Amino acid sequence: MFYFSSGLLENKNRRKMWREKKKLKKMIKADEPPNTLMSELPFALTSPTSWRELEFTNTDQRKTKRKRREIGGRVDSEEDAGQKKKKKESNRPNYFVSIPITNPQISCAVAEVQQAVLQQEPKLSKAMIPVPTLHITLLVTHLANQEQVDLAATVLAAVEPSLAELLGGRALVLPFSGIGHFRKEVVFIGLAPGEHRHTLDSLAELLRSRFEEQGLLEGDCRGFEPHLTIMKLSRSSKLKAQGIKRVDPSLYSDYTERFFGDQAVERVDLCSMLKKKQQDGYYHTETSLQLGGRRSEPDEAELLRVSKRLVEDAINRALQQYKQETLQNGGGPNAAATQLPGNGEETKTDTTANSTSDHRK
Repeated sequence: MFYFSSGLLENKNRRKMWREKKKLKKMIKADEPPNTLMSELPFALTSPTSWRELEFTNTDQRKTKRKRREIGGRVDSEEDAGQKKKKKESNRPNYFVSIPITNPQISCAVAEVQQAVLQQEPKLSKAMIPVPTLHITLLVTHLANQEQVDLAATVLAAVEPSLAELLGGRALVLPFSGIGHFRKEVVFIGLAPGEHRHTLDSLAELLRSRFEEQGLLEGDCRGFEPHLTIMKLSRSSKLKAQGIKRVDPSLYSDYTERFFGDQAVERVDLCSMLKKKQQDGYYHTETSLQLGGRRSEPDEAELLRVSKRLVEDAINRALQQYKQETLQNGGGPNAAATQLPGNGEETKTDTTANSTSDHRK
């Protein structure tokens, strides 16, 4: 009889717990305040274990989960994350304005330093900046299409009178001396102090302001620190895997106080980071602004660039005109077979991307 009574009592307690659970769920659906719910429960002071047994979650835990959803924590979908990554990559800098290094004395001295470092650490070969690409970066930007590239070229050309006024008929000569580094990851030749530094700062600020006025320099707020980069670990991701995370200054200690030479600023270039480099090894140059008076005769490389650009523009205009005339005339039975004289294939401009180019200048 005792065992029978115990069984009835246990069943009675289970039914009671079930009724209380059902009552609580109805009250929660009615959006009553948590304090009111707790005060009416007969087991308000029960332990957290009892709550879990009733299949209720802690209110603080629910608030934490809701907060994570609101701030877009880990619950962000893979699609959203992919879109954010794609947007970030699409705005990555792909053009820069720079002063090229044309003094053979500086180029030879840089090659000497690089060779001395490689004799001690051959693995750093991938970190070396190619000598033909040596330059001083004045600004970096992202140009989304050819229209923006053309606008940037126009801005560079339009700034010539202001630059001439800034220079006042004097040549801008930059003396390079000593070697420094950024966090031992980027090694560079420094610019000696002097009045030329103030002129260079003003030149860079003038260019930046003109690009900003045309909406071509959004989000580029880094300060201008002129330097001539000669080594950069980020050029190769394999270096870190090989255990090379820093460039030891002792590798170039014999050159830290050396004078590398003077660079007369001859021109300012608008260059592409991604397009195929020119035959001379320098970056693909969209346009250049000559400083200190134009040369009487352009060099062979410049003539080649200008001629190629003129030919490409002429072909593109002819193709566009042909397409428009074909559409206006309604095509025709032989329209598909008609081709421009001397060219049976679609003409393409040289927009080959260099996937190994580093985006940081």
